[in-house]
Amino acid sequence: MGFCLPGDSEPVFTADQVWDVASHGRSCLTHNGIYYGSVNLSWDAFDSRLPDLPGIFSRHYTDAHRFGLVSLVEACADAELDIRAGDLGDAAVLAGRGGIDANIPSYLAVLQADAKATSPQQAMELFVRAQQALTPSDVALVQGGVTRTTGPCFTVSCGCASSAVQIGNARRMIADGDIDIAVVTGVDVFGVDVIHNVQRLLHGAQRTYDEIRVDGMPELLPSFDRIMRPYDRRADCVNHGEGSVTLVLESRDHADRRGAHTYGQVLAHGMTRDGLSNPLASDESGASLVAAIRTCLGDRWSIDQVPYIHGGSDGDVVVTAFESNAARQLYGTDVADLLMTSQEACFGHNGAPAGALGVALTLLMMERSKVCPTANCEEPAANLSFNPLPGTVAQPLNFDYALSCNYQIGGVKSALLLGTPDAA
Repeated sequence: MGFCLPGDSEPVFTADQVWDVASHGRSCLTHNGIYYGSVNLSWDAFDSRLPDLPGIFSRHYTDAHRFGLVSLVEACADAELDIRAGDLGDAAVLAGRGGIDANIPSYLAVLQADAKATSPQQAMELFVRAQQALTPSDVALVQGGVTRTTGPCFTVSCGCASSAVQIGNARRMIADGDIDIAVVTGVDVFGVDVIHNVQRLLHGAQRTYDEIRVDGMPELLPSFDRIMRPYDRRADCVNHGEGSVTLVLESRDHADRRGAHTYGQVLAHGMTRDGLSNPLASDESGASLVAAIRTCLGDRWSIDQVPYIHGGSDGDVVVTAFESNAARQLYGTDVADLLMTSQEACFGHNGAPAGALGVALTLLMMERSKVCPTANCEEPAANLSFNPLPGTVAQPLNFDYALSCNYQIGGVKSALLLGTPDAA
C-alpha cells in the first residue's frame, strides 16, 4: 500500500505514517476560510521518486497525475516491486476517479487557445496536455506508461465508491485467472477555489433560507467553515481533501512465489443502489447497504463473524442515519457491540481514494489488532446503533474479518469483505 495524502507538515506516504495519524484520531485538515486537506506535494518530493520521466509528459502533469504516480511508487516500494525491472509488465492498472477539478485548467487552456497566435511547439505542448488530462482516464494513462504494462488498464468513475469498485474488479479478475497482479489507485482533487466559492454562495443562500424555513427544518445550511465530525451529535458539514491511495493486489500463488508481505485478503465485493429517482438522495432506511453487505457475505460468511465495519461517513447526517439503520438490521440485538469507525476527518473527504484508504486502514487494524477511533467524534449522536469509538485512542481487538463500505452520491453502496492472511 502507498499513499499521497495530507499530513501535519508534509504529505503522508507510508503505511506507518497513515497509521500514526489514524490510530490517534488526528485531523490533518487546515483552516483558511474553509477546512480542507491539502497534500502540498513539492516538486522535489515528486522528482525524487520519479526522476526519469520525459519532460514532454511530466511538465504537463496535473496534481491528480502527480498524486497518483507517487502513491503508485510508494505502494511498489512497500510491496518490493521494481517498476524499472518490469515487475508490473503484465499487471492490471486500475484507477478510480470521481472529480474533474484537476482536468479543468487543461480543458480551458485548449478551449481558449488562439490557433493563429500559437506556435507549432506550443500547439504540440497543448496537444500533449490535452491528451493526458481531459478525460477521467488521465491517471490510468500515465500510470500505464510508467509501468509499461501490457495488462488491462482502465478507469472507473462512480464518485466516492470508485476505488472500492476497482478493488472488487481486481479481485474478480484475479479469481478468474485473467491476471496475477493488479495495482488499484483512487485519486481525486477537489479545487479549493471552487469550495471557497460554494461557501460564499451558501452564506448568501442562508439569508433566503432563514426567511423560508419552517418548523422541522435545520437552522443552518451545510458549511465548510466548521470542522467535520462523523458520528458526532454536532455533525453538520463535510470537509473536503485531496490525494491518492494505491493498493497492490495479487493472487495467493503470485505473492507466495515472490515471498511478499501480505496484509490480508479481499474476499468478496457487493454493490447496490437505492433505486431512488432523486439523483442526489440516499434511502435513510439502510436497506440498500444491507443488501450490498449480504451479497458480499453470500452463503459462506455470517455477519456474526464481523465485529468491525469501516464506515464511509463523511459527517453527513444522512450517511450516519442509513449506516445506523443498516447496522441495526444486520446485527439485531447485538448491534451495540459492533465497532464502526470512520477516519474521513483525518485527511478530509477526498472522493475516489476513500475506498482504497478504507481497505488499507482496515487491513492495518487487523494486522495490528487495534481499531482506530473515529476522528473528531467526541460526543456520539443519540441515534447511533453502534459504537463509533469516540476519542483519540485505538481500541485493542483481535479479529479475522471486517467490512469496508463506501457510498456514491445517488444511493450507490459498495461493500468489501476483508480477511486476515490466514482467515479460513
